[in-house]
Amino acid sequence: MNALTNPSEQHSSAAERGVILIVDDTPDNLALLSDALDEVGYMVLVALDGLSALSRIQRRRPDLILLDAMMPGLDGFETCQRIKADAATADIPVLFMTALTDSEHVVKGFAAGGIDYVTKPINTEEVLARVASHLRTARILQTARAASQAQPLTLNDEPAYATLSARFQLTEREVEVLRWVACGKTNRDIGDILGLSPRTVNKHLEHVYIKLGVETRTAATSVALAAMSERA
Repeated sequence: MNALTNPSEQHSSAAERGVILIVDDTPDNLALLSDALDEVGYMVLVALDGLSALSRIQRRRPDLILLDAMMPGLDGFETCQRIKADAATADIPVLFMTALTDSEHVVKGFAAGGIDYVTKPINTEEVLARVASHLRTARILQTARAASQAQPLTLNDEPAYATLSARFQLTEREVEVLRWVACGKTNRDIGDILGLSPRTVNKHLEHVYIKLGVETRTAATSVALAAMSERA
């Protein structure tokens, strides 16, 4: 960095790039990730355990969280569940960091509310790429939601249904599933609402992903809201 740059300006610039919270009980991992993220311009926050992370989030809301899955005390899965249970923090993307690559723990991470995961030992280039990708998606979603709120558009009005059906060739059931995904509902919640099994909801959601050209719930929501904003 330029030695003449004002420290407050550096701080502001890093915050604009993105605020990343790293939660890991291993100091070496914290140092490795903190250095890598700081080097490319992010503002970095750190916590050594789940409870400290929850407290840290209340003081400064991060744009994305890198969360160790296995920690003493409050593990990463429970920490993530608490983050997602709070409306003020539920939309923060959480990427799990774990050496546990078997399907049981991967599924557990997603079920807790994680949006992605990286495996240990940490590959910093992979982490940086995933962080950048998920931050872009989160910001697209925020922009689309803001536009939708400004124009009172909702996924439950008939013009919105018609727009989504026509533009992406979605069936009525697929639009209904997408509507509730956009409201933050889980597959089980959606199944209860629509009278479907979670497996059937997941099948509809897979079709939605294919038709919208996305891979995640967040991306599907952002595409849908953006389409409605264009309609307005």
